[in-house]
Amino acid sequence: VIEAARLDFAELVIDAEQRIHGHVRETPLERSNFLSQLTGADVYLKLESSQITGSFKLRGAMNKMLALSEKERANGVLTASSGNHGTACAYLMNYFKIPGTIFLPESVSPAKLEAIQSFGPDTELVPGDGIEAEKRARNLAASRGQVYVSPYNDPLIIGGQGTIGIELQRQTENIDVILVPVGGGGLVAGVGSYLKSRDRKVEIIGCQPENSRVMYESIQAGEIIDMESKRTLSDGTAGGIDHDSITFDACRNVISDWALLSEQEIAAAILVTLERQHLMVEGASALTIAALMQNPQRFAGQTIVLLLTGSKLGLETLRNLLAATDHN
Repeated sequence: VIEAARLDFAELVIDAEQRIHGHVRETPLERSNFLSQLTGADVYLKLESSQITGSFKLRGAMNKMLALSEKERANGVLTASSGNHGTACAYLMNYFKIPGTIFLPESVSPAKLEAIQSFGPDTELVPGDGIEAEKRARNLAASRGQVYVSPYNDPLIIGGQGTIGIELQRQTENIDVILVPVGGGGLVAGVGSYLKSRDRKVEIIGCQPENSRVMYESIQAGEIIDMESKRTLSDGTAGGIDHDSITFDACRNVISDWALLSEQEIAAAILVTLERQHLMVEGASALTIAALMQNPQRFAGQTIVLLLTGSKLGLETLRNLLAATDHN
């Protein structure tokens, strides 16, 4: 078990930037006129939804794969994912010709399953939520002597995700508040730790769906807890967290406030982003927009960055959201 207290996440981010630079896309940071007017703030959108494979997850997975030895690559890798991490790993397994299997919860959205399978890896569906798929992959990796590529509980993954923070520093002078979707905590641990190491005053707001607020409740409890997750549009952040996750302390240290979003708020954010920004975002990505819209006046006069983390919204989900709006 890695001791989280001894890890310098900001240093891991700098190492990752040197490793993955040129292998991933520097994504745009765009000012949102609509959200700026709504809040009386300067609101910027970090478009990780336009990253290669459609989400920020490529960064961590790229950092991990590039750090593997020749022997580790030849032995193959195992991973588990609610979708975007799986897609990133599938893309990289194909790109680097690394064998392996991706384990997925049976609840994975059809859009994400199709995206993963398009790169041709072996896939296996596991009953239960993401934590069950992760357990299966971890146990098999341990018994076979293969590398398990965690979606969040790995210093290399966290370092890779945190490179978004380095880009933000290049792209903007000053950030007062950054809103970050939180699932297992790898993204906020990396980005938050890096930005806080450069400017202690930056406020980091963690955004979770009310239906799967595991990290939020764990931090309130002072330890990682098991709790039932209900279905949520934010499937990318849903599910349990490893009890030994190195992200827990980092989340506790860097997140200064939380926004918990209802399914109605997430749905409204997806549709308003499509209508006003002409951007397709998935539920996890819409958490930050929903959080901003939940309390717009709170942000007046500040420079705000919203992380838009992924673009894989299934057509069926979109149809359902539009149909529900028509009936209201």
